[in-house]
Amino acid sequence: MRRRPCRGALLICGIMWAASGLTASDSDRAALSIYLDRALSEDDGFEDRFDAEVWLVDMQQRLTPLLPDAQERLTLLTQVHQQATRLDLSPELVLSIIEVESGFDRYAVSRAGAQGLMQVMPFWKEEIGRPDDNLIHPDTNLRYGCHILRYDLDREAQHLSRALAAYNGSSGSSRYPDKVRGVWNARWRNGPLDW
Repeated sequence: MRRRPCRGALLICGIMWAASGLTASDSDRAALSIYLDRALSEDDGFEDRFDAEVWLVDMQQRLTPLLPDAQERLTLLTQVHQQATRLDLSPELVLSIIEVESGFDRYAVSRAGAQGLMQVMPFWKEEIGRPDDNLIHPDTNLRYGCHILRYDLDREAQHLSRALAAYNGSSGSSRYPDKVRGVWNARWRNGPLDW
């Protein structure tokens, strides 16, 4: 059973944030407080309110240079966490892929026609019989991208580098997996990941 949001946890989170030496404007903290009250009561993939607050505060600080709008950051981070954890993927890995693929530009379109945050090819919509899906919509794009990554991981017997190469369409090359790993190490690393 999900616990009801606790305002005391927000205070603890704010104290931890201040003690960590991170700086944020009052409007960022207020936006986080309001957002957490609303968003974390939904099925967001977090098992515990406190864990959610700690993860979101940490990751939103890391994402700030790439996505300046506080509300957009928190919404995206919650969506990433939700989609990734549903499929037993590391949310930090998904964030690394997004940074490499689109630089967090939800409107990105590659030369090959891949679209959105995780650069999903439009042919997937036809393949699964959902031609009207909008790959620019972040939640839709994340759902597609995470499912494709999960499929590649299962197909590659959980070998992450091979799965990443397959995701990128560069099977047999280590260039893309190395790039994702570099971004993960530089910005998103939050614990071990079996490379």
